[in-house]
Amino acid sequence: MPILFNSLLAQIVLKPEKVILLRHQDKRAVRGRTPYELWRDDPPAFESYQSIQSFENRPKFTRAPNWASFVATPDGSTMFVGLYAAKYIGVLAEDTKKPHTDGFDLAGSCDIYELKPDERLSDLRGKIFIDWGDGTRAWVQRADNQNKPILELRPEFKEPDFPGFLNFNQPLSKVEGLPKTWIENLKYAKGVYLLTCPKTKEQYVGSASGEEGFWHRWMEYATTGHGGNIALKSREFSDYQVSILEVAGSASNLDDILKMESRWKGKLQSREMGLNRN
Repeated sequence: MPILFNSLLAQIVLKPEKVILLRHQDKRAVRGRTPYELWRDDPPAFESYQSIQSFENRPKFTRAPNWASFVATPDGSTMFVGLYAAKYIGVLAEDTKKPHTDGFDLAGSCDIYELKPDERLSDLRGKIFIDWGDGTRAWVQRADNQNKPILELRPEFKEPDFPGFLNFNQPLSKVEGLPKTWIENLKYAKGVYLLTCPKTKEQYVGSASGEEGFWHRWMEYATTGHGGNIALKSREFSDYQVSILEVAGSASNLDDILKMESRWKGKLQSREMGLNRN
């Protein structure tokens, strides 16, 4: 029989009717600033993100004085990130920078809430994963109507282990928000990589030989859409899938890496049938 989230509320003598459940997953978020990444990397920014809400949701948010907050992880799981005492303050009084995307929430355009972390479940932050159910679009729900099954209780918050260079395969849009241990590995390594367009299935072979290795090179693509490459400049923006074909040895110089790159272009025929032009 599954353990249910409301059983945790019972242990701290908090009635479910006094709690609403929030699952944060924001498609408007820019690279590196999803609700999950804000919670992981900048908790004050995450709390600012939570505290500003649209007028239309006021009846839901003022229904109960406590918020149990969850975020969608990169793999789509629903992770508990904290319990908050919530108080409606009123209409936003001044322009406020958005933590998750560019621009500002304008004064008078939305509501603001005062949120105080409730330490009674603080030891479970980042450790509990629940089954939110099929209604993922209903991101605000009542705890008394939705007693969520707990799928997993971890001993500590821990992000997935780095899969290894040859198993690495991610969209460019997710590179900036990768776990920090993954980023450190990618900064350390140099070599040959592959970009694959999800729309046309065309491939581009490139090399990373500069400072901060694969990571820096891929961030150039994520920022510009083309990384300075002629064939990619002429195309509309695409969220390329990026993978690693070969990692250069620690003694490899620039000439060695360029030879590796040329060899892979020949193997994959990316000049004849792909996006390489040299």
